[in-house]
Amino acid sequence: MGNLINQEIRRIAPEMDPLRMGMGWTEEDLEKPSILIESTFGDSHPGSAHLFELVEEAREGIAEEGGKGARYFATDICDGMAQGHDGINYSLASREVISQLIEIHGKATPFDGGVFIASCDKGLPANLIGIGKLNIPSVVVTGGVMNAGPDLLTLEKIGEYSAMYQRGEISKEEFLFYKHNACPSCGACSFMGTAGTMQIMAEALGLMLPGSALLPGTSGELKKFAKEAGHQAVKLARMGLKAHDIVTKESFENAIMVHAAISGSTNALLHLPAIAHSFGISIDARTFDEMHRDAHYILNVRPTGFWPAQYVYYAGGVPAIMEEIRSMLHLDVMTVTGKTLGENLEDVRKSGYYERGAEYLKKYGIKKADVIKTFEEPMGTHGTIGILYGNLAPEGAVVKHSAVPKEMFHKILYARPFDCEEDAIDAILKKEIHPGDAVFIRYEGPKGSGMPEMFYTGEAICSDPELAASVALITDGRFSGASKGPVIGHVSPEAAEGGPIALVEEGDLIELDIDARILRIVGARGERKTPEEMEEILKQRKAGWKAPAGRYRDGVLKLFSEHAVSPMKGGYME
Repeated sequence: MGNLINQEIRRIAPEMDPLRMGMGWTEEDLEKPSILIESTFGDSHPGSAHLFELVEEAREGIAEEGGKGARYFATDICDGMAQGHDGINYSLASREVISQLIEIHGKATPFDGGVFIASCDKGLPANLIGIGKLNIPSVVVTGGVMNAGPDLLTLEKIGEYSAMYQRGEISKEEFLFYKHNACPSCGACSFMGTAGTMQIMAEALGLMLPGSALLPGTSGELKKFAKEAGHQAVKLARMGLKAHDIVTKESFENAIMVHAAISGSTNALLHLPAIAHSFGISIDARTFDEMHRDAHYILNVRPTGFWPAQYVYYAGGVPAIMEEIRSMLHLDVMTVTGKTLGENLEDVRKSGYYERGAEYLKKYGIKKADVIKTFEEPMGTHGTIGILYGNLAPEGAVVKHSAVPKEMFHKILYARPFDCEEDAIDAILKKEIHPGDAVFIRYEGPKGSGMPEMFYTGEAICSDPELAASVALITDGRFSGASKGPVIGHVSPEAAEGGPIALVEEGDLIELDIDARILRIVGARGERKTPEEMEEILKQRKAGWKAPAGRYRDGVLKLFSEHAVSPMKGGYME
């Protein structure tokens, strides 16, 4: 069994045994491998409300394998419920707080291994960061995705319908129908938003059992995987195979290639570098850009494709995606099975996993290639994410170019700057924004306001036929994984640090060239300038710029704004 840390701590701390027996542990339990069961279970949103069932399945699996499970909870929040008000400012900060709580749980009372259970946007990345900090034998279980509603209705459409309702394009009754039917079950949102993306990233990193990401949240298969994760956590503890033994630089490169294949959320550029940092590995935005350039994009799933996310499982899940792009992957990386990725893919082929999913495809009358395209006939061959640079974003800005209309790839636009999202969306809905404008929302980065999502503003643009292919939205904030259209985020340095985005004035000329990866200011107040003239103008504006007072005087957002690093580094607290 090797030297289990729990047994060493028992010898050092004699209070451990009586305290554990005080909550029902037997003398026999004290001798078993001790496994932390960490989850985001809570009545916070559909992605976490059902996780207690998975906790209990994992605990049963641990017991069957001769271990003892201990349940700990760090409930997450819902970005959807936080939208449209200041609650969204807490979203990214919540990732940091949850990861810190997991670190406290796992280090104050050391465990021999762990099962980590989460589904959604910040809770899952937080658990992955926590695993990196703890470095114990670890298996991740995700809560899958919810079912689609009537006519394949999914939640990411609600922002669009809301903007249509506010413009008087649909009735109140229609809008209420959409709202009341978009989330018919538990699970994460059923599109390739941040939650779905990060579930796939956890499996791509080798921390999940093969084929267990993005299952329907109501499926019995999910419970079986949770129980098996409990078994595997005990086996890994006995083997002494820790998280850092599994997750390497090559694991992250695999994850980035899979991210390109699925047209994953731009928020992965915040989460993967932050997770890598917790593992002592450096992954930066340039790595994403370089790897995406020749990557094949093959997943026909919303918001950039057609199908809801539950159909990914039907088409073969993450293993089927990896099979299509296997020539681009490191197949020799280690995983939580104790086998390499290549060996796992071979085992999945023999297990009947693909056949079980295919039964659903048959039921719905569709083919695997309708959902997961082949490597030879992909949806695109240049990845899905680009990092833009220039005098507006010296450290970079992020665009999901697979969701941008081709008409917007090469543009000179007129700047319309706003210092908060509320003013920007008000101007859009009042028809004060016109084709050819570049709407700027600034002071919304980590140090400005906590880096909230600009989801509703993006949807207001994309749902307006006059603006959807003629206006860009540029921000030092971020976007929902559901966002689509010409939206550019993570502009760094951010405005609160005096980045060039703070210096943009009404009517400045903005050059956007996605193919060339350029985002720069090329004119002042409607007049074209040389690069040297523009540099001098920005220098003069910077001399007159004054840093605004911090928005938060106390609380977690004050701490976050003071300690968060650049979005291009992952927005984690340093």
